[in-house]
Amino acid sequence: MAESNKTEKATPKKRQDERKKGNAFQSKDVISIVVLIISFYAINKVGGFIVRQVYYLYLDQLERVASVYQLTPPVLFSILVGGLKVFFISALPVMVIIAVTVILMTGVQTRFLISGDLIKFKYSRISIIQGTKRLFSLRSAVELVKSIIKISVIIFIIYINFKNLLSITPQLLDVGIPETIVFLKDKILAMVFSICLIFVAVAILDYLYQWYDYETKLKMSKQEVKDEYKQTEGDPFIKGKIKEKQQRMSMNRMIQQVPTADVIIRNPTHFAVALKYNIDKDLAPIVVAKGQDYMAARIIRVAEEHKISIVENRPLARSLYELVDVNDYIPVEFYQTVAELMAWIYGERKGKS
Repeated sequence: MAESNKTEKATPKKRQDERKKGNAFQSKDVISIVVLIISFYAINKVGGFIVRQVYYLYLDQLERVASVYQLTPPVLFSILVGGLKVFFISALPVMVIIAVTVILMTGVQTRFLISGDLIKFKYSRISIIQGTKRLFSLRSAVELVKSIIKISVIIFIIYINFKNLLSITPQLLDVGIPETIVFLKDKILAMVFSICLIFVAVAILDYLYQWYDYETKLKMSKQEVKDEYKQTEGDPFIKGKIKEKQQRMSMNRMIQQVPTADVIIRNPTHFAVALKYNIDKDLAPIVVAKGQDYMAARIIRVAEEHKISIVENRPLARSLYELVDVNDYIPVEFYQTVAELMAWIYGERKGKS
């Protein structure tokens, strides 16, 4: 049931967490076939060098054995060292090429992932129950089918090639050893090439299956996506409460600026905008507070308490509310209208005084 509920694609965070655990996509068959092709190509190129090294070792050891009357431990050790030296000189180029190929192919698929979690002890690796589940899993069945196909293909190709080779074996008796070696090398490489072609197709299918299996395992349930969102972005309910509190604090700060205003423009109860203008400091009148409905009523109430002039101008109040933010200057198009209001208010104040 848990697996069937996982219908959502993995989020970037889930993919990153899986990479930290060492879980990255890769197809081992792709690595194997590339290594196989590169290895035999390298052997084909350095084959002559390897044959010469073995040939010279054979002659050297024959001369050494012929000159020795008794095989003592030092002599045997010298023969062993000579053989190992030739082996490493001959095999080292191919071994380096194989190692580099494996590292590059693994790195390309895993994006050169290095994770310490892969070497940590995990009980699931030695658990009999988990091992049984893995043994009878879909992945194990697929790997079994692939192994059977590979073995069957190899046996079939080897059988066909040896069958054809046996038919011409008598003719090889009339050919020299060097020519026979070259002929057998060509036949073996042709056989390997045929096997590689089949394995390339298997590797492509394995790559597609591994990608599908990897993406399926990474899928998440809708609840997991929600939980992850809560962990990364925060609980929406808590965020809403925080936002509400921030808005309330912002409104309180705005209300505190109402007593500094010179005039309140209203419409008549739905909108209220408080304007302040200091001719010595300000380039134009500033909106120090604005509100709609409940906030408009609060602004008007505070203005009445502090005996601030209140003017009813419906178009101007609505326009200033919609177009100007708190603590911003009014736009140029309102200069004339607001200037007339300010002049009228200042005149009223002088008349009263």
